[in-house]
Amino acid sequence: MNSSCRVLIFGCRFLTFFSLVVLIAMPLASMAQRQGFVHTDGTRIVDGQGHPLMLRGTNLGNWLVQEGYMFHFDHGPQSVREIEALTNELLGPEAAEKFWHSYRERYVTRDDIQFLKRAGFNSIRIPIHYKYLQSDDADGFALLDRVVEWAREAGLFVVIDMHCAPGGQTGANIDDSWGYPWIYDSPQAQQLTISIWKRIAAHYRDSTTVLGYDLLNEPIPHFPELRQYNSKLEPLYRRIVAGIREVDTNHIVILGGAQWDTNFDVFGPPFDANVMYNFHKYWMPPEQKEIQSYVDFRDKYHVPIWMSESGENKDEWIAQFHDLLEKNQIGWAFWPYKKMDATTSPVSFARPVYWDEIVTYAKLPGGTGDTEKRIALRPTQEHVNAAFADLLDKIQWKACRVNQEYLKALGMGGKD
Repeated sequence: MNSSCRVLIFGCRFLTFFSLVVLIAMPLASMAQRQGFVHTDGTRIVDGQGHPLMLRGTNLGNWLVQEGYMFHFDHGPQSVREIEALTNELLGPEAAEKFWHSYRERYVTRDDIQFLKRAGFNSIRIPIHYKYLQSDDADGFALLDRVVEWAREAGLFVVIDMHCAPGGQTGANIDDSWGYPWIYDSPQAQQLTISIWKRIAAHYRDSTTVLGYDLLNEPIPHFPELRQYNSKLEPLYRRIVAGIREVDTNHIVILGGAQWDTNFDVFGPPFDANVMYNFHKYWMPPEQKEIQSYVDFRDKYHVPIWMSESGENKDEWIAQFHDLLEKNQIGWAFWPYKKMDATTSPVSFARPVYWDEIVTYAKLPGGTGDTEKRIALRPTQEHVNAAFADLLDKIQWKACRVNQEYLKALGMGGKD
């Protein structure tokens, strides 16, 4: 074989080898773009065609994760289990189970998702409770699948948010825990969290409507005694992401900071090629200094950031913070979409009949040690039944009121 042939053969082999290397080394984001998934691109997120995507969304709070304040249970039950205990007491366990089934069916419907599209939103964040997703055929998947399909139809993106993780990531009412963030000390709770996220990721790995996975909502409160867990947060995130990547390399993983999603000091350099970082901000001056540390983090590591919860404030404040986020090119999802008797959400619904009686009763000291007193003070069964039946009617889209001034504060202009 002459030298020219040897050179030609070597050149062909080198080109073949080089092509394989290029393919193997292709960034995850490019693979996602080719497949049509939203993905990260430096400090931005982009859609499946590579166009910049500015998230403008809301949270479906109080649907799969109920919170007492949204029922006006001030100084009463606040967590899911506490609220369920109240309904078990007032309605009886069997009737309460039927009530909550109907509640989950009616609180978020196709009409709600269509309204969000008309109003101008392009995304929704869905808080979930792990208890609904502990098997492949669990009820939670049927409920999520419906909303994901309605979102696909409307052209909205979906972020799945683990609001209530096994063991509890906050120890407060919002994660339905036992009053302490046991997940950081419990290998069993951590493994269950990883398993559930793998199940979710395997279920939605082919969905281009699902934008990504918000792994733990507001982990580790600001309480001084709990800061000991800050160092355990990113290692837990790494394990969850590793589990997800075993079954899904398509979707963005979203990491929230410690101290209610405010502290990014717990993070080192990004450890995944398709990651976004998430912060929450409530009740602070809507000024640049309040978000500058997150902007600096974005610029330092060249990764996207997202503000996935804020709100519960006056329209003027909402408008100012909205404008600040837009100025800094930070996508957002204000909290929440729907509330009882309120103006601080895109839509609201009226208090049910006799609801004040339910609220008054809910404030009474709990525990079976006070059974005789509680029975003496409970509303009549007729009023209890009427109140919860009316609640199921009031939460439906057709009975809701659109808060137009709130929408204007968010730069939206939906009409019913």
